[in-house]
Amino acid sequence: MRATLRLAALGAVLVLAAAALAAGPGALEGTVVRVVDGDTVHVRLGDRVERVRYIGVNTPEVHHPTKGEEPGGRAAALVNRRLVAGKRVRLELDVQARDRYGRLLAYVWADGVMVNAELVRLGMAQPMTIPPNVRHAPLFRDLAREARAAGRGLWSAAPGVPSTRSR
Repeated sequence: MRATLRLAALGAVLVLAAAALAAGPGALEGTVVRVVDGDTVHVRLGDRVERVRYIGVNTPEVHHPTKGEEPGGRAAALVNRRLVAGKRVRLELDVQARDRYGRLLAYVWADGVMVNAELVRLGMAQPMTIPPNVRHAPLFRDLAREARAAGRGLWSAAPGVPSTRSR
């Protein structure tokens, strides 16, 4: 059963990767110039820098004005930094392009990996579905269930920073 779920999740990731590569319109390319935290980065797109919030996921806060720093926030930010800092990324947009704070909302791809999904798979992020941007919500749900069951990241008995190399 567990192997079947793992194969299904891997198959879903591969199908999504192929679909995203074919998605011309709605995709932007740029370079990550700053990692803010586990789910927000600054990306240079041509002559401007956009603050980009990952769609469909939420990581613990690092510098929230009222919550302060939450457990796991620094680890999530470090994993995000390892995945995207200084890298060329592709931003896949969904239905709603910006949030109420003016951030660009995107599924972020680096080195052929959807970073949003990888953070959930590693247990560093939880799914956070906000309609109408729901394109990959089932994948995020499945990856979170698997991470929780395996005790990865935020669900580990001894939380630490997982390797981003183990796939």
